This record gives sequence, C-alpha cells and structure tokens, in this order.
Amino acid sequence: MGDGAVRTIISRLKEAGLIDTSKEGCSLTKKGSEIWGQFEQVFPKRVEIPKSELNESEYNFAFLVKNSGQKVQSGIDQRDAAIIAGARKALVSVFKDGHLRIQSVSDCIEKQYPTATNQILQELKPEDNDVVIVAGSDSVLKAKRGAFAASWSLIGT
Repeated sequence: MGDGAVRTIISRLKEAGLIDTSKEGCSLTKKGSEIWGQFEQVFPKRVEIPKSELNESEYNFAFLVKNSGQKVQSGIDQRDAAIIAGARKALVSVFKDGHLRIQSVSDCIEKQYPTATNQILQELKPEDNDVVIVAGSDSVLKAKRGAFAASWSLIGT
C-alpha cells in the first residue's frame, strides 16, 4: 500500500471514532475495541495452512467463521468473493456432526484427505455449524485477503 492509501484508511478510522492517533502511532478507542471484540467472536481463528493434497496452492490461509453453516449454499458465492479479492481458489466447508462437509460434494472430506483435514481440524477446532474457509494463492497476502473476503461474504446474509 502506498502512503496515501494508509493515510486515507487512518483518516477514515479516526473519523469513525475507531482509533486515536498520536506521535507514537495509532490505538483503538473504546468503540474500536468493542468492534474488534465482535470481529474476534465471529472470526476467532485465522491461520496459514501449509500446502497439502487438499490445499494445493503455494500459500493457503484459513478462517473459522462461527455458527454460519446455514448461510452456505453451494459455496460458490464465497469462492467468487475469494477470487475477486486475489485468491486463486477457495474451499468452503461446514463442520456438522463431527465432520467437515463440502455441500453437494462430500459429507466427510476426512476420508479423501485425512492428513490435510486433520491439520485443519487441529488448527481451527470447529464446532457444529462453523464454516471453515481456506483460500489459496501465490502469495500469503492474496490468500489471506481471499479467505477474509470469502468469510466476510457470510456476514449479514
């Protein structure tokens, strides 16, 4: 990001009452802390996932979205959001009855991809009706942006 973009973001956050600025830098206001707390409740885990037989991109980033499984239809909307944000691909799964499921594809992806799925389950620790989104790309930043955009598409739907 360029200096101008950073200044604009800081200005907008300050205008919204989310941050205070000083010579030392920026800090969250009470309102900013409350909003960050809400973000943490909805997206409690965000981790980089290594390349595997399930996540074939060089860089993969996963988001856990709490209690949003009912909002996932086919996962195409989330995949499209990830790609628009810079990811090359995205995997959208819902944790239900102790298994990661991909709508209309598999009721238990652990059978086909046990190593990768076990790693995702250990890192994210989903609970029933949680959504796991893994976005992959040629850079960690693009993968992270893709996972965030796909996850964000579930909010408010």
